[in-house]
Order: sequence, then structure tokens, then C-alpha cells
Amino acid sequence: MKVVILAGGFGTRIGEYTKTIPKPLIKISGKPILIHIMELYSRYGFKEFYIALGYKGNVIKKFFKKNNFSKWKINLVETGKNTMTGGRLKRLKKYFKKNETFMMTYGDGISNVNLKKLLNFHKKNKRIATLTAVRPPARFGALKISGKRVKYFKEKSKLDEGWINGGFFVMDQKIFDFIDSDKTYLEREPLEKLTKNKQLLAYKHKSFWQCMDTKRDKDKLEQLLKKNYKN
Repeated sequence: MKVVILAGGFGTRIGEYTKTIPKPLIKISGKPILIHIMELYSRYGFKEFYIALGYKGNVIKKFFKKNNFSKWKINLVETGKNTMTGGRLKRLKKYFKKNETFMMTYGDGISNVNLKKLLNFHKKNKRIATLTAVRPPARFGALKISGKRVKYFKEKSKLDEGWINGGFFVMDQKIFDFIDSDKTYLEREPLEKLTKNKQLLAYKHKSFWQCMDTKRDKDKLEQLLKKNYKN
């Protein structure tokens, strides 16, 4: 089964790194986050990758040319510097057959989600798309104050946050019909339309997941990786 990884964003919120390299090549525990993601898929037998390039795509091309990953079939596809997430995905349409099912994720998040169970969940429920829903921990504790006195204090907890889109999708080829152009954000009209049509499902993942939007996220991911993620 083919795996799409969106790796073309500017990564402006972690600009101290992305001035020179694209976000997917930022190293976590000694290797690019992109490689961590590919290794997760590889452990479940998914070894054919379509990496959607954009910002500093030439740097990613040089990386794969310099390093040997012969165990994987890697397709590096230019999808435009200013293309949005939905547009990047749509540009890969020609690589998929009618009614073909594939996996897709973002190039800046790591998890220990069981991809086989995710795929089986998708196939069993027969919808166009399934996303992995996660519950990240709240960043701050909660206070209730009366005048100067603290009446209530609760430490931050995952229970204080709702479910969010954690990436790690399974999609059917029909997803391309919901994407209009390069300017389309996957997370807006396409997923909203799928939801309205009852064609989007959520696979709940309650274990390790962390995205990397900021340096704070990177530092946290370094720590979490040591505890939760098996190489």
C-alpha cells in the first residue's frame, strides 16, 4: 500500500531551524523526523512512499540522494512551494488507480499508532477517509479565583482537551473529488464536506503522539521519544 507524506510546508513557527532546512529534516534523537515517520510505516510493512515536496524540496532530494534507503521505494514529487495541504495531495492523484486505498500523514508528527489496526478499522467501516484522533495534554493547569483566593486548582490533564486530528489517515481515491485546487486546505472544505456526507471516521489513539510546530514541541518530542517510541 502506498503512503503519502506531506512535506512541503514553510514551518514558520520553528523558523530557527527552517531558515536552512525544511521542517521534515529537523533531527529528533539524531535523525530527521521524516525518517522516524517512514520507519513507523515500514515496521507495519508499508514501504512505498510518495513524499510531497514544496519549501526547500531540493534539500530533501539531496538528503535522499546522499543517504541509502534502498529498503524503501521513495518517490519525491514536487507539489509547489505555495500549495496548501489539500492541493499537495491532489497533485498526487495521477499516481493512484481508481478505488485505490492509501495512507497519508504530515511530515511533522510522530506516534506509535498501530497502523494495521487503523487500516482494518477503515476497511471494516467502508468510508472515504479515516483520521487518527488524539488527545494531547493540556499545556496549563486550571485555576478558579475568587477575589485574591484560589478556590480551585487542577493540574493539566489530557482530559481537559478534546480530540484533535493527529494525521495518520487512511483514504480512498475518491478523496480527490473533494479537493478543488492548489489553494485548498485539506483540513477545511474537504474534511468538512466528508463530515457532512458521513464519510469521515475517527480512529481513536490514546497512546503516544506528538507534533512538532515549535521549538518547544521539538524539545518535548525529544523527551517523549525516549519514553514512548521504540526504534
